[in-house]
Amino acid sequence: MFDISLSVAISFTITFLAIPVIINVAESKKLFDVPDSRKIHNNPIPSLGGLGIFAGFVLSCMVIIPFAQASEFQYFFAAALVIFFLGLKDDILDISPIKKFIGQVLAAFLIIYKGNIQIQSMHGFMGINELPPMFSLIFTYLTVIVIINSFNLIDGVDGLAGSLALMAAIIFGVYFSAVNMVPYAILSFALAGSLVAFLIFNFQPAKVFMGDTGSLLLGLIHAILVIKFINVANAPDAKFAIGAAPAVGFSVLMIPLLDTLRVFGIRIFHRRSPFSPDRNHVHHLLLDRGLSHRTVTITLVSLNLLFIIVAFSLRSLGCTALIFGIFGVFFSGIGMLYYTRKKTRLFVAKTAGTGNDAKPSKIVSLTKDAVLEQK
Repeated sequence: MFDISLSVAISFTITFLAIPVIINVAESKKLFDVPDSRKIHNNPIPSLGGLGIFAGFVLSCMVIIPFAQASEFQYFFAAALVIFFLGLKDDILDISPIKKFIGQVLAAFLIIYKGNIQIQSMHGFMGINELPPMFSLIFTYLTVIVIINSFNLIDGVDGLAGSLALMAAIIFGVYFSAVNMVPYAILSFALAGSLVAFLIFNFQPAKVFMGDTGSLLLGLIHAILVIKFINVANAPDAKFAIGAAPAVGFSVLMIPLLDTLRVFGIRIFHRRSPFSPDRNHVHHLLLDRGLSHRTVTITLVSLNLLFIIVAFSLRSLGCTALIFGIFGVFFSGIGMLYYTRKKTRLFVAKTAGTGNDAKPSKIVSLTKDAVLEQK
């Protein structure tokens, strides 16, 4: 328990001290996340907060984790290093989706082949148990890459990705502590300590964003934690067995996962890259209803926590019923948000100027500011 507490203290302190320095350097070097038509912040904000999260988390783990008892962790941190440089380059220079995908596959390779993080069974979901080796590998790769991207894509509102990741890290950390898997408990709580420090600067109004450097790292670590949790909690000799462990693990990451799968589906349906940006995320739907960043974050984290409690309480129903139930309730809620949202009113802007100086008319959203401009 002392090691776990020390990991939290170290990660929190390093991140808390690093973030103000990162903000100052980002401001002096003009390394901002600049607002555009898709983004929802109004002022340029430094976007390298993930540097602070990475520093606090990794240094804490390197000092506290007993690597002699957990040799696979060297590969976890090798994968984290790949993700770190991938995210850092994207935050500073922007990289193509295909290069980002290749980097994620490399990180997944390290934790799957070297770190022995693999989904080998569906644990009774839809009557399926042990998976064929090739299908097991493909499914694990797909799961890891989707989870990595889920935190990247849900990071669209002040405090949201950090708060969801903090909640999940604490839950996994408590479980691994209960089953005496100290290295994994330290991994969870070290991340939680860094996130608490980061959220001090990221809650509305945000002074810094985590950027891809932070969000991709959160996705990678939670992919490791959730797969390990499912494999351990559903084992016959588990110290603290949890029935329907895949459904419970899925519920912990429910909001990022389901929103990512939904948005990927929409983009593919419209023949676009699943990595292309848009404003279809659940937090955009809530913002369009007039909710503030803080309210959106609290609402989604509270809903996710409620689903975790319900899934754990009803675990006797089995994986299949719980997972389909979660899907059904989530997508019913999304359907209601779409059905009840206000329709955007459009108008044709007047042509400005005459002759060669005339500007073409265009269709724009009807807002109070637009109306005033037309008067």
